[in-house]
Amino acid sequence: MWIYLSAIVLVHCSAGIHGPRFTKSPANLTVTQGNMARLGCAIEGLSEPEIIWMKDGERLYSTDQMYITLDTHHWETFHSVKSVQQHDAGKYWCEVEFRGMTISSGSAWITVEGVPHFMLEPQDVATFPGVPFNLTCAAVGPPDPVEVLWWLGGAQEGDYMPSPSVLYVRGVNDSVKFYCEAKNARGISVSRTGTVHIKALPDAPRLVQVDQVLDNNVTLVWTPGFNGHSDLSTCTIQMLKNSGRKLKLPDQRVTVPPFQRSIGGLSSHSNYSVRIYCNNEVGPSPFSSWVDFQTPESVPSAAPKNFTFELTEQQLSLRWAALEEEELHGRLLAYKVQWTLGGESQDALLFKENVAHLAGGGRFFNATFQVSACTVVGCGPWSQPILVMPASAVSAQTQRGHMWVGLLLGLLVATMVGLLLTVLVQRRGKETQFGSVFKPPGMESAVTFTAARSFNRQGPELPESTLDSLGINNDLKAKLQDVLIPERLLTLGHMLGKGEFGSVREAFLKMEDSSVQKVAVKVLKTDINSSSDIEQCLKEAAYMKDFHHPNVIQLIGISLHRRAQQRLPVPMVILPFMKHGDLHTFLLMSRLGDEPFTLSLQMLIQFMLDIARGMEYLSSKSIIHRDLAARNCMLNENMTVCVADFGLSKKIYSGDYYRQGSVSKLPVKWIALESLADNVYTTQSDVWAFGVTMWEIMARGQTPYPGVENSEIYEYLIKGERLKQPPDCPPDIYEIMHSCWSPVPKCRPSFQQLIDQLEGLWAGLSPAPLKEPLLYVNLEGEDQEQEAGLGASAGPLGGEETSWAVPWQCVGMEEDEKDWLMVSSGAALAIGGDYRYIIGPRAAIDGESRRSEDGLSEDIRDEEEDVIINV
Repeated sequence: MWIYLSAIVLVHCSAGIHGPRFTKSPANLTVTQGNMARLGCAIEGLSEPEIIWMKDGERLYSTDQMYITLDTHHWETFHSVKSVQQHDAGKYWCEVEFRGMTISSGSAWITVEGVPHFMLEPQDVATFPGVPFNLTCAAVGPPDPVEVLWWLGGAQEGDYMPSPSVLYVRGVNDSVKFYCEAKNARGISVSRTGTVHIKALPDAPRLVQVDQVLDNNVTLVWTPGFNGHSDLSTCTIQMLKNSGRKLKLPDQRVTVPPFQRSIGGLSSHSNYSVRIYCNNEVGPSPFSSWVDFQTPESVPSAAPKNFTFELTEQQLSLRWAALEEEELHGRLLAYKVQWTLGGESQDALLFKENVAHLAGGGRFFNATFQVSACTVVGCGPWSQPILVMPASAVSAQTQRGHMWVGLLLGLLVATMVGLLLTVLVQRRGKETQFGSVFKPPGMESAVTFTAARSFNRQGPELPESTLDSLGINNDLKAKLQDVLIPERLLTLGHMLGKGEFGSVREAFLKMEDSSVQKVAVKVLKTDINSSSDIEQCLKEAAYMKDFHHPNVIQLIGISLHRRAQQRLPVPMVILPFMKHGDLHTFLLMSRLGDEPFTLSLQMLIQFMLDIARGMEYLSSKSIIHRDLAARNCMLNENMTVCVADFGLSKKIYSGDYYRQGSVSKLPVKWIALESLADNVYTTQSDVWAFGVTMWEIMARGQTPYPGVENSEIYEYLIKGERLKQPPDCPPDIYEIMHSCWSPVPKCRPSFQQLIDQLEGLWAGLSPAPLKEPLLYVNLEGEDQEQEAGLGASAGPLGGEETSWAVPWQCVGMEEDEKDWLMVSSGAALAIGGDYRYIIGPRAAIDGESRRSEDGLSEDIRDEEEDVIINV
């Protein structure tokens, strides 16, 4: 560039020129519309100039600009318009850039002569009947002058008038059309046609919807109807509360737009109806149709009243008044009774009615009880505590309360009963809780009483139990011998939870160095006396003995509790203490607890990663879990998830599957389709259960397949139905869980592939850089490429391409396996053809639910039901 400019400077100096200059500027033109116009500029002093044409301050970009050489450094250019129109009229000039400066030519005007063009066309008018209004029209030439003629309702109004023109209209009673004509020496132009609208009442609002219902607030949105040619100013909302009888609430007036309104202060779990009308300057519209909605449930606002008890040796009866509907704020789920004895809290009790009968009344002496009403959302306030005491003790307390009154009365009559008191002092009797004591003159005191209980504190301790006393097989006995812990080293604490086969208790284990470790102990129910049940419990412990992974719970040891007058001891499995309990309850408490808390998406994905890593470890050990669910995953103090509860686990010794051959209770809503059909279990059936567990995590502990009964699960799945995407669940996470539910096991991802996909998602939520997305090529067509994300769309096998003509199809499928896809996806109906149908599962479902006993949280969460699979 500098060399180019230097060359120009040298040329200028040698030619004796001091700088470039325009030797010709464009000249003014007056052109008839449709003819050609041509403007020219010439500049001297540059070897190869770039001459720019300007119009009204804007640069013109021309593809046919022509340069003519007049001399060595003298150039001329032209700008041509082949068919001049009104928009070509304006001011034109040329410019050249030289050494950072702009050199401009003189300017010229192109004036276009033709029919008039409109500067202001008449606009639509909205008015009341008979009210005068004005219409305006303006047009210009050249050539001038321009005259305007008005047409209203198909009739000429007056004669031509100079432009611009204003037409005064005295008023109309009906809607009419109008336009104007503009005329000059070249011809006539016609404006757009406008309409005079008569203002009217608006139409009723449409599409009234309840956009959001949250606690005691509701957000309404609606679409306005036809506005009657007048802007809507306000809308009025009318509401009725339907509680047996219709109660009208105060109207609410809303300024619009926007056409929405949030209404608060509503009652929980109540039915409402709403309708809306809107106003313009003419008046109100008709009402919209009634729209019904119901507010969500909430916790009760009051505690049960009139809490009383009746105590006998056989039972304790508790009664309280039922809550009124306006106090309950929802459907009564249960009454929760909590009680303490000796300063220690006991397991809470649940009752459907407002009366409770507890067997063994004597064990409740000096216990304190409180009751609370519970809905699906949670429990309300607690009643005032009552202390359970025998009737005699209550009577004694009442007597002591009146003692002082009696003493004052006695002082008033002391002089009258002095002799009687003297006699009573000599022959006094005393009532005790053990009987009567009476001392006649001259005799020794006699004490009579009846003992309520007797205890032998000097009885011999039971001998330490050994594995030989269990009657289990020698292989299992040898495997557990080195983890047997004497019972005397364990101190059991309060109960953490109960299940079908036993309970879990907090405990303290004395170590070899005399330190104490807090542990959890699984204790088999004391009424289980079968060696096979005990052996099943100990098999679970034997599995866990060999586990060494941060995401799989590890066995500490086993212990045997010897029972008096019982042949078999009770096995106790000693496990690490998990501070935050099971994952399912933790998720429920985040949503329904007394103090709900928020779980970030990153933490939820971390839970999934922990479980996937634990399951990958188990699959590498040839272990199939068969009962993977959020309830069987535990959270330690570091919020790390550990896979637990191996009661249904099986070691695969040959092949890659296990076939269930006996009657077992299995969690139907977590079982894979092939397991329901043929009782075949593989690591891929564990992948199916992992997908359901992912759904539980994203749904914050909700029960899978809401509204679908256990007996309907197989038919539901074979039709191609699957769990729906939970609210607030990102699509890429749902794609991963959906890939786990392919009806063909080999098309499901492995646990290692699931780990890779979840790690990618987790990294995307952290400050770490995102991984580059993988590209997969459709091998069926060389031109087609498919970019896959994390999940089913990337192909369930991660690095393999999938044809998506039928859902879950993957590379390497056999023809009979594709039939599964056709039947389960419903594609057979769409594609046609004679496809093999899958015979129904060999399973008789009894639908009996397994209910937990560890408090309201288990009852509220609609405990996952198991069914019996008969083979």
